[in-house]
Amino acid sequence: MTDAAPLAGLRRQIGGVLKSPKAVYASLAGFAGVIVVLALSSLASLIVDGWIQRDLDLRSTLIFRSLADKAAQPGAGELQAFKQQMQKAADEERIFGLAFCTRDGALALATAAMPPALDCAEFSGSNANEGVTLKIDNAKLRFNRFALTLGGTPGQLLVAQNIDEARSGQRDALTYATAALAAAAFGFGFLAVVVTAALRRSWMSSLRGAIAESIRTTEPPVTTGPADRRINALLGDLRVRRKFVHGIYVRWSPESLRQLLLDQLPDAQVMIVSNREPYIHNRENGEIKLQIPASGLVSALEPVMRACRGVWIAHGGGSADRETVDKNSRLMVPPADPTYALRRVWLSEEEQDGYYYGLANEGLWPLCHIAFIRPTFREQDWAMYRAVNQRFADVVVEEATCENPIVLVQDYHFALLPRMIRKALPKATVVTFWHIPWPNAETFSICPWREEILDGLLGSSILGFHTQFHCNNFFDSVDRFIESRIDHENSLVSFGGRETLVRPYPISIEWPPRGLLNQPSVEQCRINVRERFGLAPDTRIAVGVERFDYTKGILDRMRAVDDLLTMAPQWRGKFVLIQVAAPTRSKLDAYAALEAEARNLADEINAKYARDNWSPILLVVRHHEPTEVFELFRAADACVVSSLHDGMNLVAKEFIAARDDERGVLILSSFAGAAYELPEALIVNPYDTHQMAKAYDRALTMSEEEQAGRMQIMVAQISERNVYRWAAQMLFDASWLRRREKIVPSDNL
Repeated sequence: MTDAAPLAGLRRQIGGVLKSPKAVYASLAGFAGVIVVLALSSLASLIVDGWIQRDLDLRSTLIFRSLADKAAQPGAGELQAFKQQMQKAADEERIFGLAFCTRDGALALATAAMPPALDCAEFSGSNANEGVTLKIDNAKLRFNRFALTLGGTPGQLLVAQNIDEARSGQRDALTYATAALAAAAFGFGFLAVVVTAALRRSWMSSLRGAIAESIRTTEPPVTTGPADRRINALLGDLRVRRKFVHGIYVRWSPESLRQLLLDQLPDAQVMIVSNREPYIHNRENGEIKLQIPASGLVSALEPVMRACRGVWIAHGGGSADRETVDKNSRLMVPPADPTYALRRVWLSEEEQDGYYYGLANEGLWPLCHIAFIRPTFREQDWAMYRAVNQRFADVVVEEATCENPIVLVQDYHFALLPRMIRKALPKATVVTFWHIPWPNAETFSICPWREEILDGLLGSSILGFHTQFHCNNFFDSVDRFIESRIDHENSLVSFGGRETLVRPYPISIEWPPRGLLNQPSVEQCRINVRERFGLAPDTRIAVGVERFDYTKGILDRMRAVDDLLTMAPQWRGKFVLIQVAAPTRSKLDAYAALEAEARNLADEINAKYARDNWSPILLVVRHHEPTEVFELFRAADACVVSSLHDGMNLVAKEFIAARDDERGVLILSSFAGAAYELPEALIVNPYDTHQMAKAYDRALTMSEEEQAGRMQIMVAQISERNVYRWAAQMLFDASWLRRREKIVPSDNL
């Protein structure tokens, strides 16, 4: 009996211990359940609010695009007519209202529901697509601002939507979201009970062992078992990536583009086909030297290819190109950090003369550009063009490692290639981008092989242009010359049993640009450039950077300098235009004549005004590396882009990217595609010499505050809409088509 009392006391102590963790776990589980329910309720509200905001911003963007297309049409400058279009859009889309504010902050147009006292200045600090929420007349409104030029008047379109109405329309979504989260909370609670029970069993097992040991040794229990166990939930890398489909914004970079390929196009092989190669090897003075060509196409596509890590197929035209490839005509590039393969295609001089200089650049180039150079079409050039396109198609097949690669075909050199690839690789996704303008149907009718060219391009899965205007011209050409069905609402052409998606994809540059790497300060760049050209420290500089091409308006910007110095003689001796022009297509008479005329015009203007070792025009005819170009941009007070007709013109965007000091003025032709995206530049008609001269004067006298304000808006535009976004838009559409074809066979599309 003497042993019974201590044992009974021990059992009472152990019983208390057993009850203690049970109560603790029950309390913790209950508390955790309350916290989870509250957190999930808050999360549901946040999710729905996010849905509402994204939905409002997306609807605003779609409405703006619709009205922007109408503003670009002839006669859109009639304000009353455009106001009716605004009211119609507001009624059809069931939004609160629309307004158009001029750049100086005046309310020019507004739909009926918009308050007359609306102050446009309240939105001057916001960026395009950035929502601003205001309370007007007891209504909570979300405003989105978009840059818009109406009838030559730059300004901004305001799209207002009622947030309270949108929230009431999302109540069902909130109910479903809450129900789903409640179910998740129930599941979490059930899991917590199971884990608690397991912990309790472990605790009891440990104590039972201690009891047995105590009874055996009559010593106080010592518990060495697990008193508690931690549950670690690893959530991993939760990426909150806002993706877009057809226009929803996300900040794109090489990493996000690669992630897109992994998510949307896993295991897809990506190939680019272009005439111009991204890296050229030439032999100079017995040594092999590397050259990066002065090409907007190359500067846009090369960073995309580095992100995609695919194969770039191009003509190898360098004098040492054959010496730098392997037996399969391949090499890995870039040289400093190889990430993708360059496959070179060899062409004879005769093939070059017919395909490149002949049909492509004496025929299609002047046909598509309104520069008043008559296109020349020769039957032998057309035959060579077909043969070279077939040669590239054969190389695509050789390089394909699967039956359904993604092939990005570039520009007017390969109008027939999409159809040829389609015949050889029926399951391939062919994305063709036409980098130059597409003419109206009347102009296109000049081409003797118009039907064959349209047939070749409609072999594409996706056909892209810079602007909707060029898409519309293509639709008109198709409608006029071939039997097809055009779905304007969905931007589709049905031809030969297949559909081709025709969309605008405005091209851009990489962000941040590599040309800025290791650049000295803006002030040091100014010192370097002035010393190199022998300019006085107070000389104001405008720069032009182009290939020597008659579409670029080089002569027109020189004549404008002559007009400036006549109109404003105070700039004599204090202003200079540095015109950098890389020779190109010098075998063609039109290009050789342009270079000769430019030299003569520069000499004539310099002779007219030159004094004390100062000349107003410095014409530098040679290739410049990207770092040299960016140094010029950073040293300049203004950059002039006076294209007579251009698809986009990336020089304008590169100048803005170079100015991290938010200084400098862009003078931009209204006939360049970039003018649609950069209305904050000084938009000019390059055919109007006097207007160009006044733009020079305005740029040279513009305050630093105004320069910074314009630059900030343009930098935001270019950084957001960079070349990775351009590629992502096309790849998203390619992904959508590939998923669709798994459901609907391609021959039934």
